[in-house]
Amino acid sequence: MSHKSMPEVDQGDRQVEIWKVKKLIKSLQKARGNGTSMISLVIPPGDQIARVGKMLADEYGTATNIKSRVNKLSVLSAITSTQQRLKLYSRVPPNGLVIYCGTIVTDEGKEKRMNLDFEPFKAINTSLYLCDNKFHTEALDELLQDDERFGFIVMDGNGTLYGTLQGSTRDVLHKFSVDLPKKHGRGGQSALRFARLRLEKRHNYVRKVAEFATQFFITDNKCNCAGLVLAGSAEFKNELQGSDLFDPRLLKNVIKMVDVSYGGEAGFNQAIELSAETLGSVKLVQEKRLLQKYFDEINQDTGKYCFMVDDTLKGLDLGAVETLIVWDNLDINRLEVRNNSTGEEKVLHLTPEQENNDTHFHDTETGVELEVTDKQSLVEWIANNYKNFGAALEFITNRSQEGSQFCKGFGGIGGILRWRVDFAEMDESNYEDVEDWGEGF
Repeated sequence: MSHKSMPEVDQGDRQVEIWKVKKLIKSLQKARGNGTSMISLVIPPGDQIARVGKMLADEYGTATNIKSRVNKLSVLSAITSTQQRLKLYSRVPPNGLVIYCGTIVTDEGKEKRMNLDFEPFKAINTSLYLCDNKFHTEALDELLQDDERFGFIVMDGNGTLYGTLQGSTRDVLHKFSVDLPKKHGRGGQSALRFARLRLEKRHNYVRKVAEFATQFFITDNKCNCAGLVLAGSAEFKNELQGSDLFDPRLLKNVIKMVDVSYGGEAGFNQAIELSAETLGSVKLVQEKRLLQKYFDEINQDTGKYCFMVDDTLKGLDLGAVETLIVWDNLDINRLEVRNNSTGEEKVLHLTPEQENNDTHFHDTETGVELEVTDKQSLVEWIANNYKNFGAALEFITNRSQEGSQFCKGFGGIGGILRWRVDFAEMDESNYEDVEDWGEGF
Protein backbone atom coordinates (compact mmCIF):
# COMPACT_ATOMS: atom_id res chain seq x y z
CA MET A 1 0.00 0.00 0.00
CA SER A 2 1.47 3.37 -0.92
CA HIS A 3 2.12 6.00 1.68
CA LYS A 4 -0.54 8.60 2.26
CA SER A 5 -1.05 11.52 4.57
CA MET A 6 -4.03 12.13 6.80
CA PRO A 7 -3.73 15.82 7.70
CA GLU A 8 -5.86 17.55 10.32
CA VAL A 9 -9.42 17.52 8.96
CA ASP A 10 -12.57 19.57 9.51
CA GLN A 11 -15.59 18.21 11.34
CA GLY A 12 -17.31 17.18 8.11
CA ASP A 13 -14.58 14.70 7.15
CA ARG A 14 -13.68 13.71 10.70
CA GLN A 15 -16.33 10.97 10.89
CA VAL A 16 -15.07 9.47 7.63
CA GLU A 17 -11.50 9.44 8.95
CA ILE A 18 -12.64 7.79 12.21
CA TRP A 19 -14.55 5.16 10.22
CA LYS A 20 -11.44 4.49 8.09
CA VAL A 21 -9.31 4.03 11.22
CA LYS A 22 -11.92 1.60 12.67
CA LYS A 23 -11.84 -0.39 9.41
CA LEU A 24 -8.03 -0.35 9.38
CA ILE A 25 -7.87 -1.58 12.99
CA LYS A 26 -10.21 -4.49 12.14
CA SER A 27 -8.10 -5.60 9.18
CA LEU A 28 -4.83 -5.24 11.12
CA GLN A 29 -6.19 -7.20 14.10
CA LYS A 30 -7.17 -10.08 11.80
CA ALA A 31 -3.71 -10.28 10.21
CA ARG A 32 -1.38 -13.04 11.43
CA GLY A 33 2.13 -14.02 10.35
CA ASN A 34 4.67 -16.77 10.77
CA GLY A 35 7.29 -16.05 13.42
CA THR A 36 7.94 -12.59 14.82
CA SER A 37 8.13 -10.74 11.51
CA MET A 38 5.31 -8.18 11.87
CA ILE A 39 6.51 -4.72 12.86
CA SER A 40 4.30 -2.07 14.50
CA LEU A 41 5.96 1.36 14.68
CA VAL A 42 4.32 4.51 16.04
CA ILE A 43 6.32 7.76 16.10
CA PRO A 44 4.81 10.71 18.04
CA PRO A 45 4.94 14.33 16.76
CA GLY A 46 8.23 16.07 17.49
CA ASP A 47 10.32 12.89 17.40
CA GLN A 48 13.33 12.63 15.06
CA ILE A 49 13.42 10.42 11.95
CA ALA A 50 17.19 10.01 12.46
CA ARG A 51 16.68 8.59 15.98
CA VAL A 52 14.13 6.04 14.73
CA GLY A 53 16.39 5.15 11.78
CA LYS A 54 19.30 4.47 14.16
CA MET A 55 17.04 2.36 16.39
CA LEU A 56 15.96 0.25 13.36
CA ALA A 57 19.61 -0.17 12.31
CA ASP A 58 20.42 -1.44 15.83
CA GLU A 59 17.44 -3.82 15.65
CA TYR A 60 18.71 -5.10 12.30
CA GLY A 61 22.09 -5.86 13.86
CA THR A 62 20.44 -7.70 16.76
CA ALA A 63 18.18 -9.69 14.40
CA THR A 64 21.18 -11.11 12.52
CA ASN A 65 21.85 -13.22 15.65
CA ILE A 66 18.47 -15.07 15.43
CA LYS A 67 19.28 -18.79 15.16
CA SER A 68 16.30 -19.87 13.05
CA ARG A 69 17.25 -19.05 9.45
CA VAL A 70 13.66 -18.68 8.21
CA ASN A 71 12.63 -16.43 11.11
CA LYS A 72 15.83 -14.38 10.79
CA LEU A 73 15.24 -13.70 7.09
CA SER A 74 11.59 -12.69 7.62
CA VAL A 75 12.49 -10.33 10.50
CA LEU A 76 15.35 -8.75 8.51
CA SER A 77 12.99 -8.35 5.52
CA ALA A 78 10.36 -6.62 7.71
CA ILE A 79 12.97 -4.25 9.23
CA THR A 80 14.30 -3.42 5.74
CA SER A 81 10.74 -2.64 4.53
CA THR A 82 10.19 -0.39 7.56
CA GLN A 83 13.47 1.44 6.89
CA GLN A 84 12.42 2.02 3.26
CA ARG A 85 9.06 3.40 4.38
CA LEU A 86 10.84 5.71 6.84
CA LYS A 87 13.06 7.09 4.05
CA LEU A 88 9.92 8.52 2.39
CA TYR A 89 9.81 11.10 5.19
CA SER A 90 12.41 13.79 5.85
CA ARG A 91 10.75 14.63 9.19
CA VAL A 92 7.94 13.32 11.39
CA PRO A 93 4.58 14.76 10.17
CA PRO A 94 2.73 17.19 12.51
CA ASN A 95 0.36 14.47 13.78
CA GLY A 96 3.00 11.73 14.08
CA LEU A 97 3.62 8.68 11.89
CA VAL A 98 2.27 5.11 11.96
CA ILE A 99 4.00 2.26 10.07
CA TYR A 100 2.98 -1.41 9.81
CA CYS A 101 5.25 -3.80 7.87
CA GLY A 102 5.37 -7.57 7.70
CA THR A 103 4.49 -10.76 5.88
CA ILE A 104 0.98 -11.97 6.67
CA VAL A 105 -0.64 -15.34 6.00
CA THR A 106 -3.88 -15.07 4.00
CA ASP A 107 -7.01 -17.19 4.52
CA GLU A 108 -5.83 -19.39 1.64
CA GLY A 109 -2.55 -20.05 3.49
CA LYS A 110 -0.45 -17.92 1.12
CA GLU A 111 2.11 -15.37 2.31
CA LYS A 112 1.53 -11.73 1.40
CA ARG A 113 3.72 -8.69 2.04
CA MET A 114 1.91 -5.82 3.82
CA ASN A 115 3.44 -2.35 4.02
CA LEU A 116 1.38 0.54 5.35
CA ASP A 117 2.36 4.03 6.50
CA PHE A 118 0.19 7.08 7.20
CA GLU A 119 -0.12 10.27 9.18
CA PRO A 120 -3.12 10.08 11.58
CA PHE A 121 -5.87 12.69 11.24
CA LYS A 122 -5.07 13.95 14.74
CA ALA A 123 -1.95 13.87 16.91
CA ILE A 124 -1.02 10.44 18.29
CA ASN A 125 0.97 10.81 21.49
CA THR A 126 2.36 7.28 21.74
CA SER A 127 5.83 5.92 21.02
CA LEU A 128 5.86 2.24 20.04
CA TYR A 129 8.11 -0.32 18.38
CA LEU A 130 7.12 -4.00 18.50
CA CYS A 131 8.16 -7.00 16.42
CA ASP A 132 5.61 -9.79 16.93
CA ASN A 133 3.47 -12.41 15.12
CA LYS A 134 0.62 -9.85 14.95
CA PHE A 135 0.17 -6.11 14.48
CA HIS A 136 -0.42 -4.01 17.62
CA THR A 137 -3.25 -1.51 17.15
CA GLU A 138 -3.76 -0.32 20.75
CA ALA A 139 -2.16 3.06 19.90
CA LEU A 140 -4.76 3.67 17.15
CA ASP A 141 -7.62 3.29 19.65
CA GLU A 142 -6.90 6.74 21.09
CA LEU A 143 -7.64 8.24 17.65
CA LEU A 144 -11.21 6.96 17.99
CA GLN A 145 -11.79 8.60 21.34
CA ASP A 146 -13.64 11.88 21.33
CA ASP A 147 -11.52 14.45 23.09
CA GLU A 148 -14.21 15.24 25.62
CA ARG A 149 -15.03 12.89 28.49
CA PHE A 150 -17.85 13.82 30.86
CA GLY A 151 -18.44 12.47 34.35
CA PHE A 152 -21.88 11.80 35.86
CA ILE A 153 -22.90 11.47 39.51
CA VAL A 154 -26.49 10.22 39.81
CA MET A 155 -27.48 10.52 43.47
CA ASP A 156 -30.78 9.95 45.26
CA GLY A 157 -32.07 8.53 48.56
CA ASN A 158 -31.55 4.92 47.43
CA GLY A 159 -27.97 5.09 46.21
CA THR A 160 -25.44 6.67 43.86
CA LEU A 161 -24.05 5.82 40.43
CA TYR A 162 -20.78 7.13 38.93
CA GLY A 163 -20.47 7.03 35.15
CA THR A 164 -18.67 8.57 32.19
CA LEU A 165 -19.70 9.45 28.65
CA GLN A 166 -17.05 9.75 25.94
CA GLY A 167 -18.13 9.86 22.33
CA SER A 168 -20.83 7.19 22.06
CA THR A 169 -19.31 5.10 24.86
CA ARG A 170 -21.22 5.09 28.15
CA ASP A 171 -19.42 3.49 31.11
CA VAL A 172 -20.66 2.81 34.65
CA LEU A 173 -17.64 3.18 36.94
CA HIS A 174 -19.31 2.24 40.22
CA LYS A 175 -22.65 2.20 42.01
CA PHE A 176 -23.75 1.54 45.56
CA SER A 177 -27.07 1.54 47.42
CA VAL A 178 -27.88 3.11 50.77
CA ASP A 179 -30.62 2.64 53.37
CA LEU A 180 -31.51 6.01 54.88
CA PRO A 181 -34.18 6.49 57.59
CA LYS A 182 -37.39 8.24 56.53
CA LYS A 183 -38.51 11.51 58.10
CA HIS A 184 -40.84 9.83 60.62
CA GLY A 185 -39.84 7.29 63.25
CA ARG A 186 -41.87 4.36 64.53
CA GLY A 187 -41.90 5.51 68.16
CA GLY A 188 -39.70 4.38 71.02
CA GLN A 189 -37.28 7.28 70.64
CA SER A 190 -37.55 11.05 70.93
CA ALA A 191 -38.22 13.15 67.82
CA LEU A 192 -35.04 15.15 68.44
CA ARG A 193 -32.87 12.05 68.74
CA PHE A 194 -34.47 10.56 65.62
CA ALA A 195 -33.89 13.78 63.64
CA ARG A 196 -30.27 13.89 64.83
CA LEU A 197 -29.64 10.27 63.77
CA ARG A 198 -31.31 10.92 60.42
CA LEU A 199 -29.16 14.01 59.71
CA GLU A 200 -26.05 12.12 60.80
CA LYS A 201 -26.75 9.29 58.33
CA ARG A 202 -27.45 11.76 55.52
CA HIS A 203 -24.18 13.55 56.32
CA ASN A 204 -22.25 10.27 56.23
CA TYR A 205 -23.89 9.39 52.91
CA VAL A 206 -22.87 12.75 51.38
CA ARG A 207 -19.33 12.22 52.74
CA LYS A 208 -19.13 8.77 51.12
CA VAL A 209 -20.42 10.11 47.79
CA ALA A 210 -17.86 12.95 47.86
CA GLU A 211 -14.99 10.57 48.70
CA PHE A 212 -15.88 8.21 45.84
CA ALA A 213 -16.22 11.19 43.47
CA THR A 214 -12.65 12.23 44.27
CA GLN A 215 -11.48 8.64 43.80
CA PHE A 216 -13.07 8.27 40.34
CA PHE A 217 -12.78 11.76 38.87
CA ILE A 218 -9.43 13.05 40.16
CA THR A 219 -6.27 11.85 38.41
CA ASP A 220 -2.81 13.46 38.76
CA ASN A 221 -4.23 16.10 41.10
CA LYS A 222 -6.82 17.36 38.59
CA CYS A 223 -10.28 16.48 37.27
CA ASN A 224 -10.01 13.80 34.56
CA CYS A 225 -13.23 14.91 32.81
CA ALA A 226 -14.09 17.87 30.60
CA GLY A 227 -17.05 18.46 32.92
CA LEU A 228 -19.21 16.92 35.64
CA VAL A 229 -22.98 16.53 35.68
CA LEU A 230 -24.75 16.15 39.03
CA ALA A 231 -28.13 14.41 38.75
CA GLY A 232 -30.73 13.26 41.25
CA SER A 233 -34.40 13.13 42.14
CA ALA A 234 -34.15 14.85 45.53
CA GLU A 235 -32.12 17.58 47.25
CA PHE A 236 -29.05 15.36 47.65
CA LYS A 237 -27.25 16.71 44.56
CA ASN A 238 -27.64 20.26 45.93
CA GLU A 239 -26.36 19.14 49.32
CA LEU A 240 -23.36 17.54 47.64
CA GLN A 241 -22.56 20.65 45.61
CA GLY A 242 -22.87 22.91 48.66
CA SER A 243 -20.94 20.58 50.98
CA ASP A 244 -17.42 21.35 52.22
CA LEU A 245 -16.74 17.63 51.75
CA PHE A 246 -17.03 17.92 47.95
CA ASP A 247 -13.58 18.36 46.38
CA PRO A 248 -13.14 21.96 45.15
CA ARG A 249 -11.25 20.68 42.07
CA LEU A 250 -14.46 18.84 41.10
CA LEU A 251 -16.77 21.66 42.14
CA LYS A 252 -15.29 24.07 39.59
CA ASN A 253 -15.85 21.43 36.86
CA VAL A 254 -19.59 20.97 37.53
CA ILE A 255 -21.20 22.12 34.28
CA LYS A 256 -24.81 21.04 34.82
CA MET A 257 -27.25 19.96 37.52
CA VAL A 258 -30.32 18.04 36.40
CA ASP A 259 -33.43 16.62 38.07
CA VAL A 260 -34.10 13.01 37.08
CA SER A 261 -37.10 10.82 37.87
CA TYR A 262 -35.07 7.68 38.56
CA GLY A 263 -31.85 6.55 40.15
CA GLY A 264 -29.25 4.09 38.87
CA GLU A 265 -28.76 3.38 35.17
CA ALA A 266 -32.20 4.65 34.15
CA GLY A 267 -31.32 7.94 35.86
CA PHE A 268 -27.94 7.93 34.09
CA ASN A 269 -29.65 7.63 30.67
CA GLN A 270 -32.12 10.37 31.56
CA ALA A 271 -29.29 12.62 32.81
CA ILE A 272 -27.48 12.22 29.45
CA GLU A 273 -30.62 13.30 27.59
CA LEU A 274 -31.34 16.24 29.90
CA SER A 275 -27.71 17.41 29.59
CA ALA A 276 -27.92 17.35 25.78
CA GLU A 277 -27.50 21.12 25.44
CA THR A 278 -24.36 21.09 27.53
CA LEU A 279 -22.92 17.93 26.05
CA GLY A 280 -23.83 18.91 22.49
CA SER A 281 -20.50 17.80 21.08
CA VAL A 282 -20.72 14.28 22.46
CA LYS A 283 -21.36 11.66 19.79
CA LEU A 284 -24.12 9.74 21.55
CA VAL A 285 -26.17 12.88 22.14
CA GLN A 286 -25.65 14.05 18.54
CA GLU A 287 -26.67 10.60 17.31
CA LYS A 288 -29.88 10.55 19.37
CA ARG A 289 -30.77 14.08 18.26
CA LEU A 290 -30.14 13.33 14.57
CA LEU A 291 -32.20 10.12 14.61
CA GLN A 292 -35.01 11.83 16.53
CA LYS A 293 -35.17 14.44 13.76
CA TYR A 294 -35.25 11.61 11.18
CA PHE A 295 -38.04 9.75 13.03
CA ASP A 296 -40.02 13.02 13.35
CA GLU A 297 -40.04 13.33 9.53
CA ILE A 298 -41.44 9.78 9.33
CA ASN A 299 -44.04 10.31 12.09
CA GLN A 300 -45.28 13.52 10.46
CA ASP A 301 -45.32 11.77 7.06
CA THR A 302 -43.59 14.72 5.37
CA GLY A 303 -42.20 12.50 2.59
CA LYS A 304 -38.80 14.14 3.22
CA TYR A 305 -37.09 10.93 4.24
CA CYS A 306 -35.75 7.73 2.67
CA PHE A 307 -34.55 4.38 3.99
CA MET A 308 -33.07 1.09 2.73
CA VAL A 309 -30.33 0.96 0.08
CA ASP A 310 -32.35 1.34 -3.16
CA ASP A 311 -34.42 4.37 -2.18
CA THR A 312 -31.48 6.11 -0.49
CA LEU A 313 -29.28 5.75 -3.60
CA LYS A 314 -32.16 7.02 -5.79
CA GLY A 315 -32.45 10.03 -3.48
CA LEU A 316 -28.69 10.65 -3.79
CA ASP A 317 -28.87 10.50 -7.60
CA LEU A 318 -31.65 13.11 -7.51
CA GLY A 319 -29.53 15.37 -5.28
CA ALA A 320 -32.42 15.31 -2.81
CA VAL A 321 -30.52 13.93 0.22
CA GLU A 322 -29.51 16.66 2.64
CA THR A 323 -28.23 14.40 5.45
CA LEU A 324 -27.14 10.85 4.66
CA ILE A 325 -27.30 8.54 7.72
CA VAL A 326 -25.30 5.30 7.63
CA TRP A 327 -24.65 2.61 10.25
CA ASP A 328 -20.86 2.34 10.53
CA ASN A 329 -21.05 -1.50 10.56
CA LEU A 330 -23.43 -1.86 7.58
CA ASP A 331 -22.52 -5.22 6.04
CA ILE A 332 -23.46 -4.67 2.38
CA ASN A 333 -21.08 -4.84 -0.60
CA ARG A 334 -21.31 -2.85 -3.82
CA LEU A 335 -20.56 -5.03 -6.86
CA GLU A 336 -20.18 -3.85 -10.45
CA VAL A 337 -21.03 -6.70 -12.86
CA ARG A 338 -20.87 -7.00 -16.65
CA ASN A 339 -22.68 -9.23 -19.13
CA ASN A 340 -19.84 -10.05 -21.55
CA SER A 341 -22.25 -11.18 -24.32
CA THR A 342 -24.17 -7.87 -24.42
CA GLY A 343 -21.62 -5.54 -22.81
CA GLU A 344 -24.31 -4.35 -20.36
CA GLU A 345 -23.04 -3.26 -16.93
CA LYS A 346 -25.00 -2.86 -13.71
CA VAL A 347 -24.45 -2.38 -9.98
CA LEU A 348 -25.62 -4.82 -7.30
CA HIS A 349 -25.87 -4.22 -3.55
CA LEU A 350 -25.70 -7.53 -1.71
CA THR A 351 -25.21 -8.84 1.82
CA PRO A 352 -22.60 -11.61 2.29
CA GLU A 353 -25.48 -14.15 2.47
CA GLN A 354 -26.93 -12.89 -0.83
CA GLU A 355 -23.49 -13.16 -2.45
CA ASN A 356 -23.61 -16.92 -1.81
CA ASN A 357 -26.76 -17.13 -3.95
CA ASP A 358 -25.57 -17.82 -7.51
CA THR A 359 -28.77 -16.48 -9.13
CA HIS A 360 -27.62 -12.88 -8.51
CA PHE A 361 -24.68 -13.46 -10.86
CA HIS A 362 -26.65 -14.71 -13.87
CA ASP A 363 -28.71 -12.72 -16.38
CA THR A 364 -32.42 -13.21 -15.58
CA GLU A 365 -33.41 -13.62 -19.26
CA THR A 366 -30.50 -15.45 -20.92
CA GLY A 367 -28.90 -17.13 -17.89
CA VAL A 368 -25.46 -15.85 -18.97
CA GLU A 369 -22.99 -15.66 -16.08
CA LEU A 370 -22.13 -12.08 -15.08
CA GLU A 371 -18.52 -11.07 -14.48
CA VAL A 372 -17.73 -9.10 -11.28
CA THR A 373 -15.54 -6.18 -12.39
CA ASP A 374 -15.36 -4.35 -9.06
CA LYS A 375 -16.27 -5.08 -5.45
CA GLN A 376 -16.07 -2.89 -2.37
CA SER A 377 -17.95 -2.21 0.83
CA LEU A 378 -20.97 0.07 0.26
CA VAL A 379 -19.96 2.14 3.30
CA GLU A 380 -16.49 2.67 1.81
CA TRP A 381 -18.00 3.72 -1.52
CA ILE A 382 -20.30 6.17 0.27
CA ALA A 383 -17.41 7.57 2.37
CA ASN A 384 -15.44 8.26 -0.83
CA ASN A 385 -18.31 9.61 -2.95
CA TYR A 386 -20.93 11.28 -0.71
CA LYS A 387 -19.65 14.80 -1.47
CA ASN A 388 -20.39 14.30 -5.18
CA PHE A 389 -24.12 14.18 -4.31
CA GLY A 390 -24.09 17.36 -2.17
CA ALA A 391 -25.03 15.44 0.99
CA ALA A 392 -23.71 15.66 4.55
CA LEU A 393 -22.66 12.25 5.90
CA GLU A 394 -23.39 11.10 9.46
CA PHE A 395 -22.19 7.74 10.79
CA ILE A 396 -24.23 6.24 13.63
CA THR A 397 -23.84 3.24 15.91
CA ASN A 398 -26.44 0.77 17.17
CA ARG A 399 -25.61 1.46 20.84
CA SER A 400 -28.51 3.81 21.54
CA GLN A 401 -32.16 2.73 21.44
CA GLU A 402 -32.77 4.98 18.43
CA GLY A 403 -29.63 3.67 16.68
CA SER A 404 -30.67 0.06 17.20
CA GLN A 405 -34.16 0.82 15.82
CA PHE A 406 -32.64 2.50 12.74
CA CYS A 407 -30.30 -0.43 12.04
CA LYS A 408 -32.92 -3.17 12.52
CA GLY A 409 -36.05 -1.51 11.15
CA PHE A 410 -34.71 0.81 8.44
CA GLY A 411 -31.84 -1.23 7.00
CA GLY A 412 -29.05 0.79 8.58
CA ILE A 413 -29.08 3.40 5.80
CA GLY A 414 -31.37 6.35 5.10
CA GLY A 415 -31.52 10.09 4.79
CA ILE A 416 -33.32 13.33 5.49
CA LEU A 417 -34.35 14.93 2.17
CA ARG A 418 -34.37 18.54 0.97
CA TRP A 419 -37.77 18.07 -0.66
CA ARG A 420 -40.55 15.49 -0.77
CA VAL A 421 -39.89 12.47 -3.01
CA ASP A 422 -42.43 9.72 -3.77
CA PHE A 423 -40.25 6.67 -4.37
CA ALA A 424 -43.23 4.36 -4.98
CA GLU A 425 -44.42 6.67 -7.78
CA MET A 426 -40.90 6.67 -9.28
CA ASP A 427 -40.92 2.86 -9.41
CA GLU A 428 -44.37 2.85 -11.09
CA SER A 429 -43.33 5.42 -13.71
CA ASN A 430 -40.21 3.39 -14.54
CA TYR A 431 -42.42 0.32 -14.98
CA GLU A 432 -44.82 2.27 -17.25
CA ASP A 433 -41.87 3.50 -19.35
CA VAL A 434 -40.85 -0.12 -19.93
CA GLU A 435 -44.45 -1.02 -20.93
CA ASP A 436 -44.67 1.94 -23.34
CA TRP A 437 -41.34 0.98 -24.83
CA GLY A 438 -42.63 -2.59 -25.32
CA GLU A 439 -45.82 -1.36 -27.09
CA GLY A 440 -43.81 0.54 -29.67
CA PHE A 441 -42.65 -2.67 -31.33
